[in-house]
This record gives sequence, C-alpha cells and structure tokens, in this order.
Amino acid sequence: MEDKYTYFSPSNKLYMVFIAVLIVVLYAVGQFVPASVALIGYGILVIYNIQKSKEKKNEWKKFIEDFSSKLDIATQNTLVKLPFPLIIIGAEGNILWYNKNFQEILKEDDVLGENIQGILKDFNTQLVLEEKKTSYLGVELKGKYYDLYTSIIEMSDKNSSDRIILAYFYDVTEFEVLNKKFEEEKNTVLLIEVDNLDEVIKSTEEDKKPLLIAEVERSINAYAQSLSALVKKYASNKYILVVQDKHIVKEIEKKFDILDTVREINNGNTLAVTLSVGVGRGAESPLENYNLAMSAKELALGRGGDQVVVKRGDRLSFYGGKTKEFEKRTKVRARVIAHALVDLINESSKVFIMGHKNADIDCLGAAIGLYSTVRSLDVPCSIILEQSNGSIQQVLDEFNADKDYENAFTDNEGYRAHQDDNTLLVLVDVHSKGYVQNYDLVKHSKRIVIIDHHRRSADAIEGALLTYVEPYASSTSEMVTEMIQYMTEKPKLKRIEAEALLAGICVDTKNFYFKTGVRTFEAAGFLRRLGADTIEVKRLFADNLDTFIKRAEILKTAKVENGVAIAACPPEIEDPVLAAQAADELLNITGIQSSFVLVKIENEVLISGRSLGEVNVQLILESLGGGGHMTIAGTRLLNITLEEAEKKLRDAIDKYLREGEKK
Repeated sequence: MEDKYTYFSPSNKLYMVFIAVLIVVLYAVGQFVPASVALIGYGILVIYNIQKSKEKKNEWKKFIEDFSSKLDIATQNTLVKLPFPLIIIGAEGNILWYNKNFQEILKEDDVLGENIQGILKDFNTQLVLEEKKTSYLGVELKGKYYDLYTSIIEMSDKNSSDRIILAYFYDVTEFEVLNKKFEEEKNTVLLIEVDNLDEVIKSTEEDKKPLLIAEVERSINAYAQSLSALVKKYASNKYILVVQDKHIVKEIEKKFDILDTVREINNGNTLAVTLSVGVGRGAESPLENYNLAMSAKELALGRGGDQVVVKRGDRLSFYGGKTKEFEKRTKVRARVIAHALVDLINESSKVFIMGHKNADIDCLGAAIGLYSTVRSLDVPCSIILEQSNGSIQQVLDEFNADKDYENAFTDNEGYRAHQDDNTLLVLVDVHSKGYVQNYDLVKHSKRIVIIDHHRRSADAIEGALLTYVEPYASSTSEMVTEMIQYMTEKPKLKRIEAEALLAGICVDTKNFYFKTGVRTFEAAGFLRRLGADTIEVKRLFADNLDTFIKRAEILKTAKVENGVAIAACPPEIEDPVLAAQAADELLNITGIQSSFVLVKIENEVLISGRSLGEVNVQLILESLGGGGHMTIAGTRLLNITLEEAEKKLRDAIDKYLREGEKK
C-alpha cells in the first residue's frame, strides 16, 4: 500500500524555507553571528524532523504489516487503486492512511495522524465502531459535498482497540447543488394584513386619508417587487405574495424590515401603521404553504400584531412584535363571542371553568364573573380550583362565606366525575398547554372555549369550539365584563362578584397605569354601577407587615444595569406572587425601565418580568419558553439552579438589546 510519510509536511516545508531565506539575508547584510546561530538551529530542526519522520515511518510500516496480514494481495491492490477517496481511521479516531484520491481533496493539507473530527466534525468514531452508524450523507469538505460510507476491519480478535475503519467518499456535489437550488426556488406564501388600517385612517386628517392608503399600498407593492414576488390584494387591508424561498432566507437575516418601513409611514396619521405577516414555507405544495401561512398570520394577529410569524411544518419563528398593542374601538366581536358562548352554554349539560397554574385575581375574577352569568342561565356550573395561594386567598374566603358559593368550587376529580360528551370546559386567562391548570383535563374534553388576553403563544391549545384571545385587552376580567353585558338582557352581579372582576382589572393594569384604554374604563364604570366598591378592592390588596418585609428583602438583592433591574428571592421566600409584586415595585425606582425577579420553588425557577414600555419583556421571556405582554410577562424553568436561571436570563436580555442596537 502507498506510503504517505515524508520528511517534511507542507507546513513544515513552509517555515523551513522561511528560516533558510532569513539565514541568507543575515549573511548578506553581514550579520554573521546571528546567521551562524540560525544555521545551527536550522540544522537541528532538519535532524529533528528527519528523526520524527523516521519514527512515524516505522510505526506506519508496522501498521502496514499488521494490516497486510489480514488482507490478501488482491484486496490490498484494490484499496490502493480504488477510484473513490478512501481514508483509514484508527479506533481512537486518528487518521492512519489515505489514498491519492483523498489527497486530491485535501490539496496541500496533510492530516495524517490527526483526529478525523478535525476535518469532519460530525463524525463519531465510537458510533461507527459499534455499527450504530454506517454512513454520513451530504458532508461538506473543502467546498464539496460527499456521501461517506464506512466498513470495519478487525486487526485482532482479542480487543476492539485493534479495529480500524475504512471510510469511502462518494462525490455528490452536483446533486447537492441542484437540490439546494431546488429548495431555494420553491414557492413560499406570505399573507400580509394591515392589522389596524381602520384605526389609522380614523386618526388621519380627511384630506390626507387617500395619501395614507396609497402610501401603505405602495410600500407593500414595492416590498413585493424587491422580492420578485407575485402579489395580489384580495381585501382592503390584505395581500397575498408568492415568492421564491431564497428571498425569504434573506428576509429572515434582515428580520423582515418591512415592519419598520410601514411603521414609519407618516401622512398625518397619529397612529403607526402595523402589519401582521404569516409566512408558510417548506411544504410540498402551494396549498399546504398557504395553510401554513394562514395559521402563522392568525398567530401573529393573536400576539398583538406588528410582527412576522414564519411557519415551516411545526416549527415557528417570530420577528418583530416590539410595539404596544392598539385598542380596537368596536365591541362587535365581544358581542358576537358572547352570543355564541350563550348558545354553547344552553346546549351543555354542565359548565366547568378553569384557569392557569398559580391562579391570580384576574383569573379568579374572570371565572367568578362567568360562573355568575352561567348560573343566571339556569345551567349547572363549577369552577375548577385545585389549590389556592396568597394572592387570591382573601377573595376566596369571602366567597366561601357566601351560601350561593357553597358548591361553586371543585377539583380535578370533581370534573372527571361529572364530565360527559355535553360538558363545556371554559378556560380563562390562559390559552397555552404549558400554563393551563391541568392539561390532562383539556385533552379529554370534547367541548372547549378559550377566553384570554395574553399574546398568543406557540403551544396554544387547539381544537376549541370558540377562541376569544384579544391581546389588546387589559385583562381577562375586562373581556368577561364586556361579554356579560351581552349574555343576558339585564346583567346582574352581586357586589363581591363585581369587586372580584374590578380587582382583576386593577391587578393587571397596575391600578390603571398599564394597558389601559377607553374600554378598560368603560368596563370599570359598569362594575362600579353594579356596586363594586373601590375601597373594598383596595382592601383586598392590603399587605400584612410580614409580606411587606419579605418584599423589601427581595428588593435589596436587585442589581441594575442599563436600566434593567434583576433581583432574586432569598431561599426562604418561595412565593411567586411576592416575586411579581417586587418586579412591579422596582419600576417605581428612578432609572429602572424594566425589572425581572426570580424565585426558586422546589425544582423550578419562576421569573416575573415588568417594563415601562421601552423594553419588551415578553420577547425576552418568550425566548426562555414563557410569554405574556410587552410590559408584563413571565416564564418557568425546570430542573435548574437560581444561578443558572439568572445567567440564562442575562443572556436573553443581552441578545434582545444587541438586536435592538442593530436596528
């Protein structure tokens, strides 16, 4: 077999030539002493390289002898003259030999004796030796693509360390280039919706409205032209684009700057124009891509608009979503949803209402409001509440003391005992699988309704008969309060029920500071007319001295950098409500634009994020598997220490800030 060892490798030759030139130059300029020293050193290096090369050569000859003893002459000749590139790899992954065809791939490089992962990172010697993997398809090497196939030769029957791997390379560059070109030229579907066109037009002076509409349309058409896309406007604010996938790859790199282009349109409008874009790619047919794009656009709308959602099979990617949700001024949808819900309730044998894990007052208030209304329709109803917590205990105590709520609350087993095909399960203040109180109950329910105000998440519960997710709403309690007014002719609520709903609104708006619109005050006014006492609501939020001190202990741990405060609850404090309250409290400090508070409970770490609007805490915590709103968000990390969770959070914040700077 061919001997690959020489006295000098290409890299050795290069620096030896350099030293020789240096010696000549030194002699030429009369520097005889340095030149003589360099010459002696040069001679030593030559002798050293020759000696090392001889040692390797002897090792190689021994290997050849052992190897040849296992093969006949015909097999040896076949390996040497094989028309495909071939390398021989030792049990430790070191490259023992390669033929001329493989040398042509390497060109001037010499990898003899080096580990195979130095040139093929994905190659796993152990898996190949165990025969769990016999091929690597489409591997890239020196700008070309190869299919790599392996076989094993036993050098000794005694142990596996004497086994070697023969790796054959088959050039598939032409196929890979054609396949890549085919993938790039596949059609991708974009669905674009100007998600607040009516509101923007209403905010524009009469004589400038036509100019605004024309500018929006011109921007979208120019964008389609830049993508060489087929574009069709099929509604006053909706467009469909068909484009080659290679253009979408570039748009992903640019993070779809069409969002910024349209947002900057200024023709007398006081509201910014925003887009919701759904992209469907990677499917086998245009119809499948269209369905993916439709699903992606609905997700973008459900998350508050002003963003692009790319859907490739089950994988989702999000871009944008950094502006506040706008408040829609029509209550048409609330009325339609309310009437549809009444029909579903009347068709049901019993209604159960369930919220999210660690229920807060918004979740409980919304459940109470719906419970009261369902009972007024003479349909049996129960609220599923597995366990209480400090944030809702005081409210629960009041309802438990009320005779009308004697059997209002049940647990998971109570639901299973009374469930049938006509049971209706209403989920409030939650729509994701990971945060619902008990997803197992959801999976076994045939009739589900979802009412929530959080931005739509990637793991949204599917298959609901009715889904009402409005991220522009301040709270689920506000949404339920609006619906109640359309569900019965003369809506009536007890004082404590109205106060529970008002408390839910107060908590999620931070006493009407955040996400508060006209409809928020209208809902609060309706509840006030039904007898809700603001003083009683305030009393529900009153803290005892111990709670106040614990919150202060959390605040003491805060570290502030670039307007972002991060605090961690001491080990003795395992209360997510206190963590959320501390995050709110940090925003009252000058110079803090956003805050994050971590709390460890058993094997999980919960993070509460709050912002004054300049930082989108939802995007930051969503990257860690959570969600929420631009100014209020949260997440939970399993099987992790507090220190590891804080590091992950800081990395997510740094990434968000870097992306913001690039824009």
